[in-house]
Amino acid sequence: MIADALLAYFHFTAIFLMFAFLTAEAMMLRNAPDAAMVKLLARIDLWYLGALAVTLVSGLARLFWGAKGAAFYAANPAFQVKMVLFVVVAALAVVPARMFLRWSRQSMAVGESGIAPGEAKRARRFVMIELHLASLLPLAAVLMARGIGL
Repeated sequence: MIADALLAYFHFTAIFLMFAFLTAEAMMLRNAPDAAMVKLLARIDLWYLGALAVTLVSGLARLFWGAKGAAFYAANPAFQVKMVLFVVVAALAVVPARMFLRWSRQSMAVGESGIAPGEAKRARRFVMIELHLASLLPLAAVLMARGIGL
């Protein structure tokens, strides 16, 4: 019982961190970032990707070692929706991550960011799409945990 509670705690903490880092990115991208913000964005994005990875690992740990067991989740359509949403969010994360890395390299080489406002808006659009899709993950989790859809 305590193991299941700890797995849930780690999973929830990772999810909260994922949302915190993604929200920080969205706020930082309201305007075209300067060189210092580009460096910070790249660092925050690494933490975000780490939080995504910990969310996945802790979720898989709950799937295989949690109290309900893999059979409960695998047959549930809400679980399948949740996994698809997670994969889509993770795939969308690649675009801004590559942009942040490119901006960071440019900033280090030139000494200033030189990011076009349109490019910052494009990165923010991806981050906002990630946020909105990720906000559906807890809904799928609640439905899944209660066996709705079985």
